[in-house]
Amino acid sequence: MTRLLTGRRRLGIDGDIARTVALFRSLADETRLRIVARLAAGEARVVDLTGELGLAQSTVSNHLACLRDRGLVDFRTEGQQSFYALTRPELMDLLQAAEGVPPRPEPPLRCALLTARTPQR
Repeated sequence: MTRLLTGRRRLGIDGDIARTVALFRSLADETRLRIVARLAAGEARVVDLTGELGLAQSTVSNHLACLRDRGLVDFRTEGQQSFYALTRPELMDLLQAAEGVPPRPEPPLRCALLTARTPQR
């Protein structure tokens, strides 16, 4: 297996990289990032998120399901209510680091074209 040296550990192209790609894909959506940012401030119910983010209940529920599938959020129940929270608060460090990357003046067309042509496994 090909290995890629990154910082203090090595990532296997076939294993860890695939999981990392899946993680970043789950975060490559404005709505999910808004939900993650809101949950960084503390747990919330779907109704809280719909009101605060101005989104439909089905939209919030679907995006929470995606984030749960990646293990980034989880929920606890209290009576008939579900309270969602981040499971990985260190995710906010990653997102803050991403915000520090200087913007480029031209649109990222090349990356979009590459992504569109890359076959999915």
